[in-house]
Amino acid sequence: MSPQSRSGPFRVPALVLALCATAFMVSGAPAAAAEIPRAPGHRLVSDYTGAPAPSVPVPGQAPPQHPFLAPNGRSGMHADAAGSGTYPYAGPLGRDPEVSSEQIAPLGGECATATFDAAGRLITVCGTFTGFLLKLLDPRTLDTLAEYALPQRSSTVEAITRLDFSKIFKDTSGGAYFYLDNQDRVVLADSRQHIQRIAHEQAADGSWRFTVVDDWDLTGQVPHDCVSWTNLYPSGTCDPVTSVMPDWQGRIWWVTRLGRVGTVDPQTSTIRSVQLTGEEIQNSFSVAEDGVSIVTDHALYSFATASDGTPRVQWRQTYDRGTGTKPGSVNQGSGTTPDLFGAGDDYVAITDNADDRMNVLVFRRAPGLPDDHRLVCKVPVFGSGASTTDNSMISWGNSLVVENNYGYENVGTLLLGRSVVGGVARIDVRPDGSGCDTVWDSAVRSPSTVPKLSTANGLLYFYEKQPHALGIDAWYLTAVDYRTGERRWSKLTGTGISYDNNWAPVTIGPDGTAYVGVFNGIVAVRDAP
Repeated sequence: MSPQSRSGPFRVPALVLALCATAFMVSGAPAAAAEIPRAPGHRLVSDYTGAPAPSVPVPGQAPPQHPFLAPNGRSGMHADAAGSGTYPYAGPLGRDPEVSSEQIAPLGGECATATFDAAGRLITVCGTFTGFLLKLLDPRTLDTLAEYALPQRSSTVEAITRLDFSKIFKDTSGGAYFYLDNQDRVVLADSRQHIQRIAHEQAADGSWRFTVVDDWDLTGQVPHDCVSWTNLYPSGTCDPVTSVMPDWQGRIWWVTRLGRVGTVDPQTSTIRSVQLTGEEIQNSFSVAEDGVSIVTDHALYSFATASDGTPRVQWRQTYDRGTGTKPGSVNQGSGTTPDLFGAGDDYVAITDNADDRMNVLVFRRAPGLPDDHRLVCKVPVFGSGASTTDNSMISWGNSLVVENNYGYENVGTLLLGRSVVGGVARIDVRPDGSGCDTVWDSAVRSPSTVPKLSTANGLLYFYEKQPHALGIDAWYLTAVDYRTGERRWSKLTGTGISYDNNWAPVTIGPDGTAYVGVFNGIVAVRDAP
């Protein structure tokens, strides 16, 4: 699931404004990074616990490289087309780790999806006080090299005019989900229901800028009577575009909140779509050669296309969506982007929204199977009455790792030293496909991050907050042994609301740095030289 877009009212107007957007372009000399200020109390908490971990690579076959995406690990929030959440290069081992940060704006500024171009420069979207900004950052100094502002989201205007600031935390649209293509171009859907393809280039004087190279208007297919400053009380329907991804033929797929699934042919600009009536899509989706996997708040789908590019359903599996939205979920449904995985690359996994205990669900994804032969396993995880996740799982080989987000809703949830019940579990599909087993459970409290695995060193990375009796809100990057679930080390990144990641992911950079988007910008943790 995406950052900056979860449920729960949090009635602080400035926090809403942190996610606004207006359109302008900035280029020129780099803007030096300013550190995110720490709240009082950082001297009263541990700076580092544990010990450096050995580097023990995890054997296995990496997800297939998508022909129209940047190399695995560099292309999007979930690292690759399969949504695995894995990186082929090593993250920090915990050797005297150093922390740096960039304060993107005086208030707000969270940087969500982070991608990397061929030279290792960081490309991200940040929700600043004045708007969503596409930014090019120096990966070491975090200096801003270029930025491009995206159109303002209707949820921001609606939140301010209706005094209902939960609107922005339920909004996954506007560019938070984007991908980097095989030519290092950003592809995103903005709040105007347009898909843009954006390149970055360096001028003769050394400065950088973003340039829109393609713009596809979806408004002929998508209702767009949305709230704006000149249309405060629309009478029609507004259906924001949630996410975009390419298929193996190069078509750009897109989904909307109200259940529309569509394609754009970049060669002809032909746009096709269908609607899943009565269903909502708030997650991103995953792609393999055999189809596009999309989860709604009612069912898991596999899609292909008809000869003219119109999406067609290959198969559909419903799941237990429960009786309501849990604290820690954006809607009454699965909170996961589908994981495409397995030693034979033949499974797809999601979680459900069952009332008592959430389940990890694994299905066979081959087209043509009878519906009653698809389910491989249904494994309950975490405690009774306190389990949900709104983030993608990690998948590698026949293994899945899932975290518990129950109790987190937005940046106001965990103030004054509070935390969540937490929990992380590893589930493995048996080699013969006869079911699944829980390998280990961990007590790590990762309220809302999209966790990641470095297959090069065998460490899982979470963004953690423990309860504190003195009311100190201390946030840590925590490394966990993938094989055993043992906590290896935790490094303090900062204290206070500014360091709450608010659903942003951990991202491992090609140079071994771990990045985390936080409410006031972005944090980097790397081993000392």
